[in-house]
Amino acid sequence: MLILSLETSCDETSAAVVKDGRQVLSNIVSSQTEFHKKYGGIVPEVAARKHIEAVSPVIKEAMDVSGKAFKNIDAVAVTFGPGLPGSLIVGLSAAKAIAFALNKPLIGVNHLEGHIYANFLTAVNGSRSAVHFPFICLIVSGGHTQIVLVKDHCEYETLGRTRDDAAGEAFDKVARFLGLGYPGGPIIDKLAKEGDPDAVDFKRPMLDDGYDFSFSGIKTAVVYYVKKSPALPLGPSVVEGLGEGPVVRVMDLVSSFQKAVVDTLSEKTIRAAKEKGVKTVMLAGGVSANSLLRKNLSEECRKEGIDCRIPPLELCTDNAAMIGCAAYYRNKKGLRSDLSLGIDSVARL
Repeated sequence: MLILSLETSCDETSAAVVKDGRQVLSNIVSSQTEFHKKYGGIVPEVAARKHIEAVSPVIKEAMDVSGKAFKNIDAVAVTFGPGLPGSLIVGLSAAKAIAFALNKPLIGVNHLEGHIYANFLTAVNGSRSAVHFPFICLIVSGGHTQIVLVKDHCEYETLGRTRDDAAGEAFDKVARFLGLGYPGGPIIDKLAKEGDPDAVDFKRPMLDDGYDFSFSGIKTAVVYYVKKSPALPLGPSVVEGLGEGPVVRVMDLVSSFQKAVVDTLSEKTIRAAKEKGVKTVMLAGGVSANSLLRKNLSEECRKEGIDCRIPPLELCTDNAAMIGCAAYYRNKKGLRSDLSLGIDSVARL
């Protein structure tokens, strides 16, 4: 089965052709990150306009790279939410038009569900064994942080989610406060490798409080720490402080911040797996590209005898291949949509 899939939930315009839910024939991603850097974050209205400009060329390139013609496509899949409303509308409109023109089924996919299924592409394209249910998946991105028990294909139970800022939001806000640039996650990840993760003892938020998360407090703790420090030197740039506390390099500060976030994510995920009696843990979402999180979660799983699945970097960020994979399994269960499908910017699993 060949599925043409589209993903436009945020600031990446992506189209892919996926065969039988496993083989990626093409996966084209046009990112707006460089454009939004000058604003320090994503401007929703601008993002939607950029999607309009990119969606047709991206679809054409995906079809060309796949070596398939539109007549070979068996179904069209698209992200319907969650995400930015204007961005979602562009992808959904394009998918509906193609499905209508080809007289093919339309399959709507939850963006978070897509991130989970990035791991299924990994399991086949790599050398790993097949995925067995149930398993725990930690979804961690700019807008979402949650632990999900995946019971079977398309069957989910959310065990915990963030009560305020998602982990990715915390990274972006801390980076913005320190004047480091956007997006904050990759910048902090890079700087943290040069720093001392034990320089500042930040509290691990809600560590013993169920499976929910909260990262607004640790973000505030960074702000307070800076205000008590005379200066935070980082090469030629300096973040001025207001107090007379000890001088700590920015790389030490962000390394300590990152470690606190990663420790919290890893510990809660491992605890969920042990308490639910599952032997596989998966990582998903844009923040799953964080090098410390990938290393920490893998090591902790190994200590507990738990199989850890982490997508390759190219499948961590938003992409259409993961949407095509999820759509294949939704189709097998008869979970198709129709042309009345609308966007849901706050959709939950």
